[in-house]
Amino acid sequence: MPSTVVHAGFALLLAAALLGDYYDRRALAALLVVLVLPEVDSFLGPVMPGAHRTVGHNLVVPAIGALCLYYDTRVRNRSLVRDRLSDRWVAVAWVAIFVHVSAHVALDWTHLDGVNLFWPLRDQFLALDGEILLSTADGFVQTFVDVRIDPETGARSVDAGATGSTETVHVNNPVEPRDPDVVTEEPVDRRFPVANGGWRLYLIGLGLFAVVARRVQESGPGSE
Repeated sequence: MPSTVVHAGFALLLAAALLGDYYDRRALAALLVVLVLPEVDSFLGPVMPGAHRTVGHNLVVPAIGALCLYYDTRVRNRSLVRDRLSDRWVAVAWVAIFVHVSAHVALDWTHLDGVNLFWPLRDQFLALDGEILLSTADGFVQTFVDVRIDPETGARSVDAGATGSTETVHVNNPVEPRDPDVVTEEPVDRRFPVANGGWRLYLIGLGLFAVVARRVQESGPGSE
């Protein structure tokens, strides 16, 4: 699965592009903290089956955060966030929410059994898996969403990559490196992945390059 380091590499790339004048070490640190927080759900596995990729890996929590931030900063006459912090940190908060969804939740959505996107409203893991292509034989083809119509009843069913629920899906992680329901005498192998694939290593390097390039630009001859 994409490691925390891979998520961080993607986050650094987005931070360099989106933070603008608010880009500095403190903003980067804040984004990385928000990025790492979802992995805490790994530690809930022993008390909640399927907690990993569920509690911290959904769209409901960031949506609530975005709505609260929008209400506080755009609707209320006086913003608590601005009073306690500043406009700068409001901007950083918006970027942090976007980075959390794009660099963590969405990235895990594309791998293994996916993520429990709409938990706790709906307990269903979804995986973004498929392809889109143009074929000289079949024309336009997409397999990300499977739409089927029952020839007898005419009922339509849509499968957007459903893989199971918290009762049936277990995504291995360092805290629970294997399904607790599977009994084996083999020793436990706790692996902490860094880059288990070429594109993941490339993404880490690209994120680091973006940070270094941004630093060089800010300290160059044209900087104030």
